[in-house]
Amino acid sequence: MPALAQTAWFMADAPRAFESYHRRYGPIFTVRYAGFPPEVYVTTADLAEQVYRTDQSGDSRAGEARRDFLEHMVGAHSVLTLDGEPWWRHRKALNPPLRAKQVAGYHDDIAAIAAEKIATWPLGRPFGLRDRVQEITLEIIIRLIFGITDAGRVRRLHALLPELIETGGSMQVAMLPERVRGLAARAPFLAYGRFLRLRAEVDAILFEEIRRRRAAPGGDDVLGRLLESELGDQELRDELITMLIAGHETTATGLAWAFERILRMPEVLRRLPDDEPYLDAVVREVLRVRPVVYEAPRLLDAPLRLGGYEIPAGWYAGPYIPLVHRDPAAFPAPGEFRPERFLDGHQGKAWMPFGGGRRFCVGAQLALLEMRVIIREVLHRLELTAPDQAPEARRLKNVTLAPAKLTRVIARARTPARTA
Repeated sequence: MPALAQTAWFMADAPRAFESYHRRYGPIFTVRYAGFPPEVYVTTADLAEQVYRTDQSGDSRAGEARRDFLEHMVGAHSVLTLDGEPWWRHRKALNPPLRAKQVAGYHDDIAAIAAEKIATWPLGRPFGLRDRVQEITLEIIIRLIFGITDAGRVRRLHALLPELIETGGSMQVAMLPERVRGLAARAPFLAYGRFLRLRAEVDAILFEEIRRRRAAPGGDDVLGRLLESELGDQELRDELITMLIAGHETTATGLAWAFERILRMPEVLRRLPDDEPYLDAVVREVLRVRPVVYEAPRLLDAPLRLGGYEIPAGWYAGPYIPLVHRDPAAFPAPGEFRPERFLDGHQGKAWMPFGGGRRFCVGAQLALLEMRVIIREVLHRLELTAPDQAPEARRLKNVTLAPAKLTRVIARARTPARTA
């Protein structure tokens, strides 16, 4: 197919396109997107591990592979877009505030934020759960990552950030070649022009908050801890936006898939939410069968032998994660929803909802904690049912694979509502 046709199919129905490629060509195939180098996708755990191994050999750049699609959002000083020593410097700064022991201290705060938002959910009528849990994850970012408490700034960010993510992550902006962006910036009525205005407003708030916090250091939020590092103001801004992009919409979508799955599996739902090991296994199995992020590409600096082919330098290579997670060599009976496969603590390198290799997502522990806590809070407070028992299809929403109907549910209170 011509590159334009492949690009159009990807934007219209990416899951179906990749399923078709996989059926026709097997575990390794090339996709061409208009305006970008060819990208080779692999669909087995062994081939994915070969791609990730290029992180160690220095034969690829994960940051460069994402730059065209993400730099307009996260900036040039983000762990998502950096490579080499600058990437390692940022990664070392981010590791301490985001390691499992540190984020565990946010448990009660996450539970309180979730309870506050759940209390506002409509009862007795269908609604899209994904948008509701996204309000929770946004509040977590603002309070626990950014550490912003000023009521006016919080309100303004609640208005700006969802639109910033929606506009900046849209295919019309993310797939816009760099050489075209300069022209698009001069057309304020286009999506890219709107995105630039939103980004400028959000940046003004974040830079002001960084300046304020430098003058009065401290705090248990992630920004407070990052201020102890040597990162400059622009670097801090870029990493804050990175945590927003990587930890807000993605975690909300993972939660939406969790409820979309378990509401159709009464035998799973019965064991939740107070069996903690099982809850953790359910979260991991959800992210296996419905991974939110679909790829983790590398830009090759040297030719790479994969599956009997030689992939040229200058091409992209990476796993198509939904199909890797269905590799029977890595996950026996991959079509079955089996949380038990994770109960022994073994997940293996084939489980990659947060990427793999050296570029494994630094915020993974926070995302997993959020999912466990929010699922538990929802199930303690509400009885949820799915108005339609048919599974929801996957559709590309910004940079994630989301439930097509945003996880339609009907909620009923588990305890009588209190009167005013």
